[in-house]
Formats: sequence, C-alpha cells, structure tokens
Amino acid sequence: MLLLLAEYLQQFYKGFAVFQYLTLRGILGVLTALSLALCLGPWMIRTLQIRQIGQAVRNDGPQSHLSKSGTPTMGGALILSAIAISTLLWADLSNRYVWVVLIVTLLFGAIGWVDDYRKVIEKNSRGLPSRWKYFWQSVFGLGAAIFLYMTAPTSVETTLIVPMLKDVTIPLGIGFVVLTYFVIVGSSNAVNLTDGLDGLAIMPTVMVGGALGIFCYLSGNVKFAEYLLIPYVPGSGELIVFCGALIGAGLGFLWFNTYPAQVFMGDVGALALGAALGTIAVIVRQEIVLFIMGGIFVMETLSVVIQVASFKLTGRRVFRMAPIHHHFELKGWPEPRVIVRFWIITVILVLIGLATLKLR
Repeated sequence: MLLLLAEYLQQFYKGFAVFQYLTLRGILGVLTALSLALCLGPWMIRTLQIRQIGQAVRNDGPQSHLSKSGTPTMGGALILSAIAISTLLWADLSNRYVWVVLIVTLLFGAIGWVDDYRKVIEKNSRGLPSRWKYFWQSVFGLGAAIFLYMTAPTSVETTLIVPMLKDVTIPLGIGFVVLTYFVIVGSSNAVNLTDGLDGLAIMPTVMVGGALGIFCYLSGNVKFAEYLLIPYVPGSGELIVFCGALIGAGLGFLWFNTYPAQVFMGDVGALALGAALGTIAVIVRQEIVLFIMGGIFVMETLSVVIQVASFKLTGRRVFRMAPIHHHFELKGWPEPRVIVRFWIITVILVLIGLATLKLR
C-alpha cells in the first residue's frame, strides 16, 4: 500500500525510490509489526482479562502449570493483526506469493480462533472437533497447493530440491500438490503441539521465519540463485516483507509471552504461524531445509506419535508425558530451562539450515 504511494511521490522527489529496495521494506516490516504488537499488547491483554478469556489447564500435567489457569489466551490474534497490517503496508500487493501466504495464514488462524472460542468462551473442553479441524486444514492446505501448482510458470517451482546434493532434483508433477498439503498442514499442527510453555513456540517460529526470509530474498534474485545453486523463483523475494512482519510481531508478542507469561498464543496463533512457515518453505522449494531448521517442531510431533502408538500397541508409555517438553518438566527441569534449551537447539538447527546454501 505504501509502496504505491512511494511510487507516486517518486515523480516529485526521487528519494522515495529507496522504498523499492526489498531489504529496506523488510526492515520496516519488522519495525512496524513490532511497534504494533508492543502498542496493542497491553490493550489486548486487558480486554481478554475483562472478558475472562483465560486458559484452562490440564490437571494431569505438571503441577507448576496449575498457577497458569485463567491467564489470557487467544493472544495469537495480536500476532496475526500485526503481521497482516505490516505486510499490507510494505509489501508489493501485486505479488501473488504475498497474497497466498497471507491468506493461508489468516485462514488457518480462523480455524484456531473457532477452536479457542469454543474452548474458552463456550466452555467446551473439546473445542473444535478434530475431524472438523483437520477437514478445514485440508481444504485450505489443498487449496493453496492446487493454486501454487496451477500458477507455477516453470517446472522448477514444482521440483523437490535436495540440499547438499546440487545435481539431485526430483520432478514432482501432480505430487507437488500432495507434498505441499502435508508440509502446510503438518507444520501447522507441529507448531501447535510445541506451543505448551511460555515462549517455547514463538521464538523458534521467529528464528525459522527469519531464516526463510533469507531464502526468499536469495531465491528471488537470479544472480544469487545461480551462484548458490538454489531454485530461482521470480517474485519470491517479496516474501521477505512478510517474514520481517512475522519476526517483528513474534518478538512483540514474546515481550508479553515470556516466562511467566501474561498472555498465551492459543491455536489462533500457533496453527496460523505453522501454516505460514510451511507455505513459505514450499514457495522457495526448501521443504527439507524447513524440516531441519524446525527440528524442535518435528521432535515435538514425533514424541506425540510415538507416545500414542506405543500406548495403543503395548499399553506402555515411552515418555512421562507428551509432547516431549512436558516429559522434561516431569523429570524435574524448571520450565525456563526447557524453554531456553529448546531455543538453543533451534539456533543450531537454523544455522545448519542456512549452511546448506553453500554445502551444495
């Protein structure tokens, strides 16, 4: 929106041409979203408290969590608002990738909002039934997958890239739709499972989102893409604005979500942010790198799968409680220790993911 204004004003003063630079608009996206989150955060927390929109805590979980009962939830709406406003202000709104990622994010956020609303407002402990949650996730995930497949101008945009093996590419054809569906829906649910401790999910999301922003910038530049032997995806560089907005909104939310949390993200934020990461990774053809950088999300998801499978097959549990962050809590780790150590692991995994840019 402001890019159009800058283009108009450029005829009167050439200095406005600076807003054509992706890096500048990416930085402005960070600062705008961060400012919005910090300014709107206190108001949103007060509103949630007045309306008594508080978190319900499981009795069978760590006893230290019982004190969190009643803490305002659905704070993910703050993140999504900051991301949407910042992206609409600074991104090129003629870019189809910007709209795909933004719409997917908001649609998955709507699923989470309904789930949270039923749990918190209607006092329905089941929330949105799983079958309906996965149904709508599938509808939106498949919709995005089909759109990206049908509008892909070249076969490169539907080819699986294997990092560190520069000569290994796998044409997917219609299989691209299947892969995209699983990446978007899978990453959405993985981030949601990770969102169980104060700040545990948001900081890895910010770090992975920032790294994906670097991939977007490089993939959208033909010279960088050729030099680094990564797919050149015209227009993907514009997603650096969205990634910047995600970083700013995430850090602004962490200001209030850090231990001890004043507000929780809820499904409205977790489902949306996970879907956003998955969609961006698909666009820049870095699904495998996302799997590496989001290793914490993968570990949390696998712990639930292993726990459920083991209990159904043998009647025994592998972990004291799943997802795995609760397992470490029940072993005696203080909550801040679990959080920070998971952050440290994410830093290492993100660096490994970025290293694949040269290890080809």
